[in-house]
Amino acid sequence: MPTFISLLACAVSLFILVVPASGQKAPLVEAAKKEGARVVVYGSMESGIAESIAKAFLKKTGLQVDYWRASSTKVMDRALSEYRVGKPLFDVVFTIADPMKIMQREGVFARYDSPTAKDYPKDAIDPNLGPSYRNLMIGIVYNKNAINPGDAPRSLEDLLKPQYRGKLVMPDPTQHTTATQWLASLHRLMGKEKSERYIRDLAATRPMLVESLLPPVERASTGEIPIAITLVHYTYVFGQKGAPLDYVRLPRMLGDSNYVALSNKAPHPNAGKAFIDYFLDDESINIMAKMGEFVNRKGIYPPLPDADRIQFVPMDDLGPKAYAEKKKEYKEIFLR
Repeated sequence: MPTFISLLACAVSLFILVVPASGQKAPLVEAAKKEGARVVVYGSMESGIAESIAKAFLKKTGLQVDYWRASSTKVMDRALSEYRVGKPLFDVVFTIADPMKIMQREGVFARYDSPTAKDYPKDAIDPNLGPSYRNLMIGIVYNKNAINPGDAPRSLEDLLKPQYRGKLVMPDPTQHTTATQWLASLHRLMGKEKSERYIRDLAATRPMLVESLLPPVERASTGEIPIAITLVHYTYVFGQKGAPLDYVRLPRMLGDSNYVALSNKAPHPNAGKAFIDYFLDDESINIMAKMGEFVNRKGIYPPLPDADRIQFVPMDDLGPKAYAEKKKEYKEIFLR
C-alpha cells in the first residue's frame, strides 16, 4: 500500500508535468529584470486600453511598458525603418493582420510560441504569428444628438442617400492601409460588380477623409461630422467619456484580425516574451473585452448592445503590390 509521502511525491510530480508554463514565468520575469525591467511596445490599440493592460502587467511582474501608439500604417513604417537600418528600438509589435504579415515577411519578427496560445481556437492561430487576440469590426458609428436614431442609416448603401451628403467622415484610402483594405474587401459583402459601383458612388458623396480610424470617431463624437466609418468598439470607448454615440446594426461587418509578435532584434527579448505571455492570457483579454474590444475568445463579448449578433467577415489579404495598385486606384476615384 502506498504511503502518504509517496502519494504526495506523485502528486507533486504530476503537478510539475501538467503545468510547466506556470513554472516558466518566474525565471522569464527575473531574466527580464536583468535586462532593465522594461519592454518597448509599438501598437495601434487605443491608448487607454493599452495603458490599462500595461498597469496590470507592471503590478503582476514589476516590468515597465513603454508604449508608442500610432495608426497601423505608421506602426509598420516605423518598425520597418528601424529594422532596415539595424537599430530597432522595439521589443514587441501588435497591430492588424496585413501590416503584421508584411513585417513578418521582411524578417522583423522572431518566432515565439507563447504557452498562453493554447487557449485560442485553432482557426485563429497563424502558423507564423500565433493567435489572433482580437477582431476589429469596421462599421458605421453616428452621433445620436446630431442624427435621430430613427433617421440614422441602416446599411452601407444608405450612406449614398442625399440626406447624408456632407455628414460622413472616413479614413483616407489613399493613405491608410486598413481603409484601402476595407474598400478592396467590400466584394465579400456585396459581390464584385456591386462593390465596384458602390466605391465610386461613395466617393461621389465627397466624404471627409482623415488619416486613420481614430479621427472619424473623434469628429462624430463632437457632432462636427455626425457619421463615421470607423471601428465599432469606439462606440463604447467614447461612450464611456460621455460621447452620445451608437452604431448601425449591420449583421455582417468586415474586419481584421490582430496579432502580437516579438522583434527579431529585441533589445529586451525576455521582457518581450513575458509581455506577450501576459498580453495573450486571461487577465489581459478580459481587460480588453471590458473596455470594448471584440476579443477572440468564445463567449467573451464587449459591453456593447447586440455585440454577440455581429458576424465577423475577414478582409482580403493584400500584399505590398496590391496595396500600391489599390491606393493608386482610389486616388483617382476619391481625390480627383
